Formats: sequence, structure tokens, C-alpha cells
Amino acid sequence: MLTRMSSLFLRTLREDPADAEVPSHKLLVRAGYVRRIAPGVYSWLPLGLKVLRNIEQVVREEMDAIGAQEIQFPALLPREPYEATNRWTEYGPNLFRLKDRKGGDYLLGPTHEELFTLAVKGEYSSYKDYPVILYQIQAKYRDEERPRAGILRGREFLMKDSYSFDLSDEGLSESYRKHREAYVKIFDRLGLRYVIVSATSGAMGGSASEEFLAESDTGEDTFVRSLESGYAANVEAVTTPAPPAQPIDDKPAAQVHHTPDTPTIESLVDFLNAADLGRTFTAADTLKNVLVKTRLPGAKDWELLGVGVPGDREVDMKRLEASLAPAEVALLDDADFAARPFLVKGYIGPGALAANGVKYLVDPRIVTGTAWVTGADKADHHVVDLVAGRDFTPDGTIEAAEVRAGDPSPDGAGALVAARGIEIGHIFQLGRKYTDAFTLDALGPDGKPVRITMGSYGIGVSRLVAAIAEQSHDESGLIWPRSVAPADVHVVVAGKSAELIEGGEQLAGELEAAGLRVLLDDRKASPGVKFADAELIGVPTIVVVGRGLASGLVEVKDRRTGERTEIARDTVVEHLVEVAGKR
Repeated sequence: MLTRMSSLFLRTLREDPADAEVPSHKLLVRAGYVRRIAPGVYSWLPLGLKVLRNIEQVVREEMDAIGAQEIQFPALLPREPYEATNRWTEYGPNLFRLKDRKGGDYLLGPTHEELFTLAVKGEYSSYKDYPVILYQIQAKYRDEERPRAGILRGREFLMKDSYSFDLSDEGLSESYRKHREAYVKIFDRLGLRYVIVSATSGAMGGSASEEFLAESDTGEDTFVRSLESGYAANVEAVTTPAPPAQPIDDKPAAQVHHTPDTPTIESLVDFLNAADLGRTFTAADTLKNVLVKTRLPGAKDWELLGVGVPGDREVDMKRLEASLAPAEVALLDDADFAARPFLVKGYIGPGALAANGVKYLVDPRIVTGTAWVTGADKADHHVVDLVAGRDFTPDGTIEAAEVRAGDPSPDGAGALVAARGIEIGHIFQLGRKYTDAFTLDALGPDGKPVRITMGSYGIGVSRLVAAIAEQSHDESGLIWPRSVAPADVHVVVAGKSAELIEGGEQLAGELEAAGLRVLLDDRKASPGVKFADAELIGVPTIVVVGRGLASGLVEVKDRRTGERTEIARDTVVEHLVEVAGKR
């Protein structure tokens, strides 16, 4: 198909948009692929829509290949199905809620587990109907508090979500395997560098959860992996290896010390070492106690929670929230402390928490027999050699401490290295959470009902456009992989003479006839502007029809490598067909 830039709905920009923070946002706007409508809401212009549709096509082909069937639900949904699973409440402020003229409650769909489950319940009743995999590519809506990075984190976005329905856990495992293999094929075809990491399922529920992360320094997800094994995980899903318990009998008695002006771990360590207590202290010898408040969805009252972590670690709020999901989590404010005098800021210890009925969860490294320096629940006082299992007993453990490069890998194979990525896919075994909520059963061969089990599998289709752009660009512009590019060849007419214009038109027509998608720059602009736009737009092959045409030559440039080659005009079509893989 031939697209002429003289009539294409396109304006390129020379300056980055003022609100752009990451390369994909800057380049997609500058190259005329998307335009901002509102915070987190973007329109897709012709070139952008071509890329988006090409990605959709790759996704559809691989989903169809595993026997999945495409359907489509509305984006505007009634409240009742989400009320049945409590997600009308669980989603909290992230949900777009609205009322119709009759006062009925609706929402803009953030995800469609409920609708898929009800659809299958309405159509299927026998074990002979299963297994089945259904999918859709549909707009989703989440009221992000701080939408950022263009289409990477928006309020409206396009997703592929598929769901498997099986009679048994073994069947679910097979559906999960099929999806995992399909995702590998999809992301390989899209030319992405990605990793597969263990993950949490969040508000969806379920288990056996894995994320596909496109490697990118601008990604919001931090993951860790061992270079000595195949272990990889989102930091929210990392499990901390607990050291063995230690004997208690050989530990010295706990002693309270006057430690004036030591509300921070750093100031405490400095004071202890200056006090000459017979040994050297580090931050790792201290026990930091962080107080938060939690509230389950639908509850009115907050509950206090104490979280204990080694003093050389910070509490990672994402890990804490993942551990406590679906509860809402917030740090205490000054009013919370004022209402509870037993909480002495900077000097909180396990004693006051236990005495006042505050639940206390600790890092897995805080095992029986370990001795700590921590708050004595009195201003300017700390206790030294407070021993877990002797002087205090936590209510349990929690994964809340930050994960750092160099930490031991949970599988015992070496140390962890850290990197950042963009979540582009997520697969997990939902189990029976939603089929229980809607009593989705099939009559088995013995006439008895069998509760169906589900898997959930998502791909951020619109996010993939940005993820690919993050990985495939240079200082001049975008560099699209051929599988998603808006065209195979960008023909630039480098001059205004009738001979060059006619030559460019003729070549573009021949390329189109040979089955290539062609973008022809036939505008009356300077060659410099045309070259700059060609590199900005990022079509994988640029063909320059210029002064060499008089000698029977045209220039072919590979956008990714920058390699320029002069090719005989008589053979260039055959050459480009081969380059584009159309033969």
C-alpha cells in the first residue's frame, strides 16, 4: 500500500513536548504518532494507528494459533458483577465510576474477569464444552493518580486479555503453558529484549504468576535475577531466605541505654560506637520499626501495623503493599502519633506494640536467637541485645524490606543483580476465585457438577508501542522493527526536478506492486527536512531518489545500522523485496 506524505495527516515536531520525561513519549509525539488529549489520555494518528494495528495482528495470530477465540465485551460495564466479587470496592479510587440517568451504577472496565466468567456460564454447561480459551483486544480504564510517560502509564490503554477455562488443575497448567509459549513467540516477533520473572497477582488473585518485562532503564518495574541460574523475579515477588535460628542461652541480657538525640539509624550507630560498649555496631545490627495503618476494602476503620526490618534496609512500600493486598496501606501522620502516646517517634520498640495490641510483623531475617538494638519506647532511649524469641515474639513475617543487588538469590545460586523493565505481559493461574463467585460448573460424565478453574493472561498492546520505542531509537528518532513498522520502505525524493519526482513516483509504484508497504515523501520540502523526518519516523529502510538517479543509482539506508548502499535502479526493487522478507 502506498502512503503519500503530501496528503498524510501528519505534522512532525522539532522540539520535545514539555511534559515528556522518557524517549518513547518524546519521539512518538514528535514523529506524529500520538497526541495528548488529557492527562493519561492520547489519540492515535494515522502512523501510530498503523503500528498499533500491526502489533495487534501479531498478537492475534499467536493467540489464534493456540486455539483461542476472539470476542469483545463493552468498556462500559454494570456494577453488579464487580459487586459480586467485591472488586467494586477493592479497586478503590483506581476505578472510573459513573451513574446513568436513572441512577444506575456503572464503571469503565479496568479488566474483565467477571464478564468472561459470566459469558462462559451463559453458554456452556457440559464437560464436553471444555477446555476453552477466549480473548479480546479492548480499551481499559484506570484512574491513575499520576499518569506519566505518555502511553506507558495512561488512564486509557489497549490490552489483550485472555482467559482459559478448564475442568482440572492439570488442564489449567496446560493452558498456562500454551500461553507462556505464545507470549514468547509474540515478543520475539516484535523484536523485544525481555525477561520472564516471577510476580504477584495483585487484585486479580491467583497463583503461578509470571511477568514479561521489556528491559529498559526507564521502566517502572525493578526486577532481580541470578546470573548463575534461571531465577528472576519482580522485587515485589522476591522471597527472602531466612537464616537458621540461633541459640538463645548464650546471648547477653537486654539492656536499656540512654541514647540522647538518636532518632535515626545513622545517629544511633554513631552514638553506640562512640560509647565504647565493647563491640562495633553497624546499621545491620539495629531493628527499624515502621508503623503503618491498613484498611481492608469496604472497611471504615484503619488498623495499626508495626513492620520490623533490619536497620540497614528501608521499607519498600510496593513490596509492603503487595504483601498486604488487597488492603490499603498508609504511613502514620502526626495526628496518628498524637492520638497514641505509646508510639514514641524515633524510639519505637516491640514492647509497646505488644502491650497495646498492635500487630507486629518482621522481616524473615529476624529469626529466633538474633539480637538487636532497637527503640526502648522512651524518648532518647534504646535497648541493646533485645533477642527475638526471648525478649519479643513477632506475630509473623512479612516481605517488606527493600531488595538490593548483591543479596543472595532465593534459589541459593549466587547473588542477585538488579535491573529495570516495562511490564508488557502478565500470566497467572486464577484458579476458582471467579468461578466460585458465579458458580460456574460443568456437569461431568457422572452427572455431578465440576467447578471450572481459570487462567488469566494479559498483554499491554498500546504499551508495547512505547516499550518498543524505548528499546529502538537513537538520537535522530525511532527505529521500528519491520514487524510493526508503519511501512517497509520510506522513499525520499531528494530534489524538486521533474525527473526526480517522476523517478520517485515510479519506484514507489513498483515497490507497492511487489507487495511492499511504501511511505513516499513527495512533499515540496527541502531534502534536509525530508531526511530528518525519515529518521524521526523510523521506517526500517530508507530509499533516497537523488542525484545518483541520473547514473542509474539510488541510495538505500538501513535505519538501524546506518549503513548506506548505492543500488542499481534496475535491481533495487528485487533487493528491497528480499530485505523486507517478502520473498
